[in-house]
Amino acid sequence: MSIPESAVEVPEKVRDLSAGAPLVCVWSNDYGGLTFRADPRGAEPFFVKWGPHNAESNMRDEAERMRWARAWTLVPEVLAEGRNATHEWLVTRALPGTSAVDPRWIPQPEVAVRAVGKGLRALHDALPVESCPWKWSVEGRIANAEHRGIRVPERFRDAPPIDRLVVCHADACCPNTLLDDGGRWLAHVDLGLLGVGDRWADIAVASMSTEWDYGPGWEDALIDAYGLEPDRERLAFYRDLWNAT
Repeated sequence: MSIPESAVEVPEKVRDLSAGAPLVCVWSNDYGGLTFRADPRGAEPFFVKWGPHNAESNMRDEAERMRWARAWTLVPEVLAEGRNATHEWLVTRALPGTSAVDPRWIPQPEVAVRAVGKGLRALHDALPVESCPWKWSVEGRIANAEHRGIRVPERFRDAPPIDRLVVCHADACCPNTLLDDGGRWLAHVDLGLLGVGDRWADIAVASMSTEWDYGPGWEDALIDAYGLEPDRERLAFYRDLWNAT
């Protein structure tokens, strides 16, 4: 997943949804999905997320999760979502922040990494486990992977005991935290798999992603900003589970 470095062809459906507003592709993923920022003259900017159907998650579920989460934390407002035989799309109102991997923040990992850690803790503290309709359990993740044809090693069925159940982001990589102009966490995006799970499932992925985005040496800084000491056993298990599924 990355910010495109060259021009991207705009799908016809995205052009329709943009209603003539100028478009810039701001993100692409490994599955052929694209995200465009639309800046209509005299109106608020918005984003159009578009891509092929994905067996792991879908944008209809993402829209439902964002509508639920907005009662307790800042996530994008859903303006529209839909699908056809081959693709799906999601339109959301733009928020006033920038991704933690925006070119502004990459040279400032000491700012961005701590913001991501604090933002993840705030998300976990804000969202109510007892009323969350979805799970992101080890068992559910294994079942999802096997449904997609992935053979998951048997050892992952023996998970460490739950430390603390929270509503997990479920894709807590650094790009999915937005920062304000002062470098503080502002909001979260890409919530298609949000659900209840052990907080270390999120922490493991978020801290692991610091190396992809900023280079080595920042994993424990994120965990410190979250407010914990590293739990090496749970970190190793949930990182390996992420890579396996």
